[in-house]
Amino acid sequence: MNGMSGTTRKREPQWPVSVGMYGVLFLCGAVQGLIGSFQYSRAAGPVPVVALVCCAVILATCVLGAWATRSVSGAVVPGMGWIIASFVLSMPVSNGSVIITSTTAGKWYLYGGTLCVAAGVVASFVGVARWAGRN
Repeated sequence: MNGMSGTTRKREPQWPVSVGMYGVLFLCGAVQGLIGSFQYSRAAGPVPVVALVCCAVILATCVLGAWATRSVSGAVVPGMGWIIASFVLSMPVSNGSVIITSTTAGKWYLYGGTLCVAAGVVASFVGVARWAGRN
């Protein structure tokens, strides 16, 4: 009995949990991009408040995703979902309508959000290095 862990059961594979977790992170980023693409233009005077809030939310999602997974991919996956949803919705369609317009709020939403995704990924590199140093 010495040295035995007390269980003889075979470990179950972890990949279904990982695939599900990254799928949820991707959908979370995509839903944020979808909602933000329709709500970004709300402002308080000249300040595009909702566009700035959307940028902060995707930054937080990327950082928290990396923290939860203890990996950089935890930040990249929701960022990819956000970028795909936002940029697909910013493209003009055949009848000429555009969801995200070339206004100050639209620029803050698209470019600020993209910079926040990049900042979240860079912050996750720093976090992963710290987490690896603690182990």
